[in-house]
Amino acid sequence: MTEPRVLLTNDDGIDAPGLASCYEELRAVADVTVVAPMENQSGVGRTRSHRTARESHPWGYALDGTPADCAAYGLRGLDESFDLVVSGCNHGPNAGNYVVGRSGTVGACVEAGFLGTPAVAVSAYHCEDFFVHPAAEYDFDRPARVMTEVVVRALSGDIFDTADFLNLNVPVDVADPEMRLTEPYHDYDLQVEHDTATDVDEQATQGTVGDIALRDVVWPDTAGWENPFDGEADLAERYPEGSDRRAIIDGAVSCSPLTAPAVGVQSDALDRLVGEFNESEAVRKRNR
Repeated sequence: MTEPRVLLTNDDGIDAPGLASCYEELRAVADVTVVAPMENQSGVGRTRSHRTARESHPWGYALDGTPADCAAYGLRGLDESFDLVVSGCNHGPNAGNYVVGRSGTVGACVEAGFLGTPAVAVSAYHCEDFFVHPAAEYDFDRPARVMTEVVVRALSGDIFDTADFLNLNVPVDVADPEMRLTEPYHDYDLQVEHDTATDVDEQATQGTVGDIALRDVVWPDTAGWENPFDGEADLAERYPEGSDRRAIIDGAVSCSPLTAPAVGVQSDALDRLVGEFNESEAVRKRNR
């Protein structure tokens, strides 16, 4: 049987230890080509560049661009075809609908989905430290092994008949974690902090704000990068079974099957809106 061809990328940069672990594990089961960012590109989502540049790398190429650029270039710019895109292993979890939407790791998979290639995103977390930083102090082999097993099983089945990509969050410090089928938890808020400018010429600066801080709040009582596992008993009550956040709190592997293109919705309310609009337009035309 021919080995599957895998395009491997990430958002932490081509020299990241999480990528190295994924590359070593995947090579045992697949023909792997790396196209990854030259530098850290965390949090860029599916941002794309109009132009980029590449450098040769022993595993493939380093691209002066985003993870989505890497997926796009790998799938359309190389004289190769790929069965799957793998993105990771990220140095920290990607859980919750807002974080998943902003993640560069997941952004590469979304780009792959639009280009018709299935994908797997894998992110690592620590049950006590949460973020695995500095990354050099953590071992990413376990998340890489979990990802590789998922890749083998997914490619041999019909997983991607319904899902465009899988989003995995894997603990680095749990020996034999269970896996749960999850969906990204829906919560998000924002704290805005204003720093009003002060100047000797008050008239010139009246109403001027010198600095605006936009701080995401994606865990209870958490803004920025504090450890959201503080008070985890309350968190367990907050996040329901079946959510990716709950799986992380419980030290499990979260596996969220997701789609890449925007999916339309239907409802009676939308039908009424369209019908009422068209009816009002017809009335106006008759009364002209």
